[in-house]
Formats: sequence, structure tokens, C-alpha cells
Amino acid sequence: MKKRNTLFTSLAAVVLLSFATATVATAEEVTIKGEGKCGKCALKETEKCQNVIQAQEDGKTVTYYLAKNKVSNDFHENLCKETKKVTATGTVKEVDGKKELTVTKIELAE
Repeated sequence: MKKRNTLFTSLAAVVLLSFATATVATAEEVTIKGEGKCGKCALKETEKCQNVIQAQEDGKTVTYYLAKNKVSNDFHENLCKETKKVTATGTVKEVDGKKELTVTKIELAE
């Protein structure tokens, strides 16, 4: 019985790890170029200040809400009161019907 429980637990761990690896593998890094602005001050869409990038894709404006992390927070002073062209690199996922970009790098466009 003890061997059977150990075998079952090991098998379950392998299955869970394979799903976790597949999820991580699909998170592909992308580069977004567009207008960086504050979701609260410029767009009036968020309750608190949050970096947002609006980019043109296939003739439509797509809004990316930047996830709160050190890179995004440190860059916010550039966008809070003024819209600027930016280039950001990170991973995109959909959260509550909105695109969320977790940035690893963001800079003012030249």
C-alpha cells in the first residue's frame, strides 16, 4: 500500500510539472511600441496610477496595461503627467478581458 501511494504521488508530480512547463513555454517575450501613458491620469480608466501602452495593430488601437513590478514602477514618473512614445519588452497575458504586459524592459522611443 505504501509503495502504491508513493507511486501515485510521484506520477501526480510528474503530470503537474509537465503542465507547468507547457504553460511557461508558451509565455513568449514580445516587443511593443506605442504611446505610454498613465491609466489614471491620461485615460481615466484605472483607480490608481498604472502604466499603459496603446499600440496600433492591424489598424486598431490595442491597450496594454503594464503589470506592477519594479521595472514598470520605476518608469512611471516618465508617463504620469505626459504621454510619450515608448518601447517595451515583456510577456503578454489576458487578465479580466484586458491585455496585461509584464515588462522586463521599457524605454523612451527615439
